Amino acid sequence: MTDNQNYLKLLEEELLVRNYSRWTIAAYRFCLADFLRAARNSDIQRPDREQIKQYLLIKQTRGAAPQTINLHLNAIKFFYRDVLKIRTPIDLKFAKRSKKLPVVLTRNEIARLLQATTNTKHRLLLALTYGAGLRVSEAMNLRVRDLDVAELTLTVRGGKGQRDRITLLPERLQTSLHNLMAGKEGSEFLFESERGGKLTARTAQAVFTRSLKKAEIKQSATFHSLRHSFATHLLENGTDVRYVQELLGHQNIRTTQIYTHVTNPNLKNIRSPL
Repeated sequence: MTDNQNYLKLLEEELLVRNYSRWTIAAYRFCLADFLRAARNSDIQRPDREQIKQYLLIKQTRGAAPQTINLHLNAIKFFYRDVLKIRTPIDLKFAKRSKKLPVVLTRNEIARLLQATTNTKHRLLLALTYGAGLRVSEAMNLRVRDLDVAELTLTVRGGKGQRDRITLLPERLQTSLHNLMAGKEGSEFLFESERGGKLTARTAQAVFTRSLKKAEIKQSATFHSLRHSFATHLLENGTDVRYVQELLGHQNIRTTQIYTHVTNPNLKNIRSPL
């Protein structure tokens, strides 16, 4: 085993011990592997602030998003501090997060998107994701036992930060969900692929993109826009932002408050003087 492979193994073990999510483990592993390749001629045991800074600057010049740069920096800091137990501080500031507003579909666009999705299972996937405010990974990991169709509740298990939460289950989907769940064991995935096992995030995004195009919706939306739309439409309905925070599973209410910049019912009542 090479030194780099050993470092990656140690990183993965430390993350597993701390019960980090599978997504975080995969992301940190990818970031560290990339950094180790870039720093192959250096002494990895001695953190070099300038080298790390230049590594991140290259990412930036190649168009990496602030969130991506922060992810790489977090992975490097975790590696030195928690894996190698080197206490030398890496004094680098995090990149500023983008101030871009999330892409939100209108209610009419949501209806057109679902109407354009002719595959029953795929239409239910998009509808439930929107109606419950799910992340793509949460939708993919849903098991039959996580749904209480009678009580109209859905339990998201091991969401972001490994936190469980309860969210809404749309009443309009009761019959469709009953049909999909019929004959399945509680431990089975709700949305299974034709080859067995759960659908992948890539498949979900492909389904969304195909329906978006078929519905002739011009917005540069992604699968995650369904979750953005859920939050925005709840606020438009007058739902308290703290309840929306709980339904989305946000730890910090400031994350939820970004949707108040997308929608403001009072502004919509104002007419331009022109």
